[in-house]
Amino acid sequence: MAQVSEERERTPMSSPEPEEPAPPARKPSRAGRDLPAAIGVGLLLGAAILLSLLTVRYVFIGVIGLAVAVGTIEFAQALRRAADIKLALIPLLVGGQAMVWLTWPFGLKGTMIAFALTVLACLLWRLPSGAAGYLRDTSASVFAAAYLPLFASFAAMLVPPHDGVGRVLTFMIGVVASDTGGYAAGVLRGKHPMAPSISPKKTWEGFSGSMIAGIAAGALSVHYLLHGQFWQGVLFGAAIVLTATLGDLVESLIKRDLGVKDMGTMLPGHGGLMDRLDSMLPSAVVSWVLLSAFLGG
Repeated sequence: MAQVSEERERTPMSSPEPEEPAPPARKPSRAGRDLPAAIGVGLLLGAAILLSLLTVRYVFIGVIGLAVAVGTIEFAQALRRAADIKLALIPLLVGGQAMVWLTWPFGLKGTMIAFALTVLACLLWRLPSGAAGYLRDTSASVFAAAYLPLFASFAAMLVPPHDGVGRVLTFMIGVVASDTGGYAAGVLRGKHPMAPSISPKKTWEGFSGSMIAGIAAGALSVHYLLHGQFWQGVLFGAAIVLTATLGDLVESLIKRDLGVKDMGTMLPGHGGLMDRLDSMLPSAVVSWVLLSAFLGG
């Protein structure tokens, strides 16, 4: 009986069920994006922009205002989480809307007055919290006011002219062509890093793809949408590629400084809205300057 009892102790009552193999992990794309989600989100955003432009074009100013507000909140939250920097959020939100919407009746003059008042409000808003971190917080607030609503206001200033729809489309097509050409060339041919300490995935091959696509898109858009000269479109496309690339690098540098991967999570495959505005913000400034010079105000 003792021997039987010992055998029962050594023999398990039931054999363990075999573990099911774990499903294979989804292999990320070479560019590090969830590509189907990124394409889907990009198409939805593009459709919303086209709908606003092709119905009542001034609705596009409202789209810009909404993007500025969401981007400002994302930026403020990222700075607070990563570095305990406190932006003057209320003045930035109110002043940012003033900068964007005053472009409609007053143009550049209205935007710059709103920017100056926003900076003043940010300086005053931070006073009650005392001296500790004052320069850090107010400097970040002024930077945010310039980087987001001020730059975005130049996109809003593309709308009021009689050919405003064409100007906005030319701007958007140029940025999208630069991003798409750079992404495709970088994934297929990218070997030589452009700025490895800032953005390791950005390559010179990708930049070449951006330049080819951007110049082609600029030449065709300026000529056929705005009836400008091809050489103007070539200059426009090249300038947009340079500013879009600069915007990407600046955003990457900010995120590296903060130690974050994305500014937010609201757009699947893209990160936050700020992660989509990076190339558009400086490009909006150059688009307004060049198209005003080529076509008049």
